[in-house]
Amino acid sequence: MEERELVIHVEGLSKVYKLYNRNRDRLLESLGLTKKPRSMQHYALRDVDLDIRRGECVGIIGTNGSGKSTILKIITGVLHETSGTVQVNGRISALLELGAGFNMEYNGIENVYLNGTMIGFSEKEIDEKLQDILDFADIGDYVYQPVKTYSSGMFVRLAFAVAINIDPEILIVDEALSVGDVFFQAKCYRKFEEFKKKGKTILFVSHDLSAISKYCDRAVLLNKGVKIGEGSPKEMIDAYKQVLVGQYEMPKAGEDVPDLTADEDVRAALEKRKRQQAGQNPEMLEYGSKEAEIVDYCLTDENGLQTTAVLKGNRFTMRMRVKIHRDLEAPIFALSIKNSKGVEITGTNTMFEKAFLDGAAAGEEKEITFTQKMRLQGGDYLISLGVTGYEKDKFVVYHRLYDVLHITVVSDKDTVGYFDMESEVEVKNV
Repeated sequence: MEERELVIHVEGLSKVYKLYNRNRDRLLESLGLTKKPRSMQHYALRDVDLDIRRGECVGIIGTNGSGKSTILKIITGVLHETSGTVQVNGRISALLELGAGFNMEYNGIENVYLNGTMIGFSEKEIDEKLQDILDFADIGDYVYQPVKTYSSGMFVRLAFAVAINIDPEILIVDEALSVGDVFFQAKCYRKFEEFKKKGKTILFVSHDLSAISKYCDRAVLLNKGVKIGEGSPKEMIDAYKQVLVGQYEMPKAGEDVPDLTADEDVRAALEKRKRQQAGQNPEMLEYGSKEAEIVDYCLTDENGLQTTAVLKGNRFTMRMRVKIHRDLEAPIFALSIKNSKGVEITGTNTMFEKAFLDGAAAGEEKEITFTQKMRLQGGDYLISLGVTGYEKDKFVVYHRLYDVLHITVVSDKDTVGYFDMESEVEVKNV
């Protein structure tokens, strides 16, 4: 069989960012006023090779921070690589993060013409495609309103409608479809099928493993900026699950990064970054009397390994360690989970569960574990922790950490709403 034409060729691609603990360090280094490095190197991508041929649908998967969005931005020209080469043969239409390529003050129709012109279409060509774009977006009279008034769902409808109706040769989509409702997502995936039949190329990033499995010819797995595999969607999804539970051995990196940890400021920045990579939120809200204090916490998977990603359907444990600084009559230890929009989805505490109804003495330390089955839909969530209680009928907050930990739920089957009811569905002839 004749080999199809190569439309995207990526070779030895690396993207390095310099991270500074303080703006002063950035200035000193840029002016050459320091003898030692004041920055540390962070590899968003490291020596990545990737070939995509005409007519292929290729999915890129990996945990948050693995470099998925970075490689798409370099291929589309939004970012420049630090080293390596990227060659693209064909007209690209890209749907990256919400807002990219849109003017918030313009209305929907004005933005359609703005986007079409940026890609290289004439006003006449956009005129001919306008009705198809509006029909696909299906946002009604909102198309005459400034896009800054749009909901995220309306925004992605219009953006995707523009991206797929300008007749691109290569379509690139970065997670944006996760914003739309389930029916619009189904409409978009049907369009993927049409594109594949027409021999067009699709490259997309998604946490929706069922979509990767169903629509992709190949999948590429990235982790911490390194390509650790490519192959059939099933093979890569299985490898991804190993990565999530820490059972996949990373390839050796070919480049050395200088050790800057002797510098106290750089070491502090490294520790901060390590906490962020562990899902800890440096901008969390913290308050309370601290008569009982949350001093440590982590999330572990069903194998007891610390993680920030949980497979839907698997069990996980949220652990926290609390120091008691004065005698407390009946402390309550609590956990709650919000979605990325701040809506509290679920939660519990030791009083609800009747797990601990006793007092606690000064000097004691308590370890509290909440072990649950993950039934939330795939997506990003925030965990909050708290220690509260009642003293003479008065509610007291000893310590609260709001939005302290970010976790990702990885799913290969999502249903409508926040929870999967684990339905058993049967269809038979009658």
